[in-house]
Amino acid sequence: MTLFDIDLSNPRVDQKEAVLSVSSLNKMARGLLESNFPAVAVNGEISNLATPASGHWYLTLKDKNSQLRCAMFAGRNRFVRFKPQNGNQIIVWGKLSIYEGRGDYQLIVDSMEEAGDGALRRAFEELKEKLQVEGLFSEEHKKEVYSYYDHIGVVTSSSGAAIQDILSVFERRFPATKITLFPVAVQGGDAPGGIIRAIELANQHQQKLGIEALIVGRGGGSLEDLQAFNEESVARAIFSSKLPITSAIGHEIDFTIADFVADLRAPTPSAAAEQMSPDQAEYFDTFAAYRADLTSRLKTILLQAKKNLHWLAKQLKRPDRRLQEHAQNLDRLENQMQLAIRNQITIQNGELKHLQQSMLSNSPINRVKILSIQLQKITEDFKQFITKAVSQTQSQLAELTRSLSAVSPLNTLARGYSITYDDNNQVIRSAENVKAGSTVVSILEKGNIESTVKSINIDDTK
Repeated sequence: MTLFDIDLSNPRVDQKEAVLSVSSLNKMARGLLESNFPAVAVNGEISNLATPASGHWYLTLKDKNSQLRCAMFAGRNRFVRFKPQNGNQIIVWGKLSIYEGRGDYQLIVDSMEEAGDGALRRAFEELKEKLQVEGLFSEEHKKEVYSYYDHIGVVTSSSGAAIQDILSVFERRFPATKITLFPVAVQGGDAPGGIIRAIELANQHQQKLGIEALIVGRGGGSLEDLQAFNEESVARAIFSSKLPITSAIGHEIDFTIADFVADLRAPTPSAAAEQMSPDQAEYFDTFAAYRADLTSRLKTILLQAKKNLHWLAKQLKRPDRRLQEHAQNLDRLENQMQLAIRNQITIQNGELKHLQQSMLSNSPINRVKILSIQLQKITEDFKQFITKAVSQTQSQLAELTRSLSAVSPLNTLARGYSITYDDNNQVIRSAENVKAGSTVVSILEKGNIESTVKSINIDDTK
């Protein structure tokens, strides 16, 4: 574009040179405006929205006091993520221009966002720049994330599609992997705090639980839906984690702050599970290839040994003894080969059974069966214990009854003896304890006798 530099302030300019056509003036004004006015961002309300068949959008952006004509061409508006409507509060980015045909002052819009998203986007960019300067995104701080773990923790919603996608991938690729869910809210005001507590809890108990890595994420959503993963507190919790963290937020196009801080970024929860799990089919294929290679190598060695033996046999004038030795060596090598093959097959089969047992042991059905058997055994042991205890108690009671019966005073009375009490109801054990004239009572097997003491005889020999 050519910019015409005409000094219109000089009243003495030749009138013929100063007179412009309307088209020329509008063209000059457009050039001046577009060349000298930078790109701007404008916040306002949509009105007079028009969407003709050409695909272009025409609208008026207004506030309480003013309005501005805007145009957004089809090549740009296809990137807008929402459907604009009259009354929407939006933020647009573009450059000022003039529509020469009418001389209308207008804004050529390059991008458009809803006002709420625009605010969030600005906050996102500011936080991103701050954390980047601090080094939270630096590769030197990132921990390595492997393709195989025995135990992985997942921080996400228990009711969302993310956890189902993760479990489905692990079940398909490597079901022996243990998964521990730390259920949290993934959007809303409580989401950041819940995510932070889950990450801290996993780190605190990683030794006890055996957790080796974390997946933190959710399914896709709008910028507002993903806000919890754009919070500074969540970013710092991820950075401080001793466990390697893979972010798995189902939003392939845009990044969150959590994606930048995490040790590994996966575009979706399913992709995170894919990256952190081996393919069991590849394991089995590798084992089969190793076994085939070993068999082939051993057969080659055996064949070469046989050829050497044959050559040596031809060199000997009397090959009987050497031939026998080589035959024995050949048998020994063959036995070693077969033993090595069997051992290798046994080892690989053992690993395969271990993997199968690991998968079976994780099944809740087997666990329920084991617990049912244990409960049945405990019940039977308890019944036997109770029966034995009752029997022992009954035997002890019978023995005590017999012992008490043997020493019972009633048995003594039944044999013709009596027990005598003084007037103080004390048992009389010696005549020295009784005085003449006192009253005593003798208890017999049947009844009692009340007597008055007339005399007392004490036997000194006893």
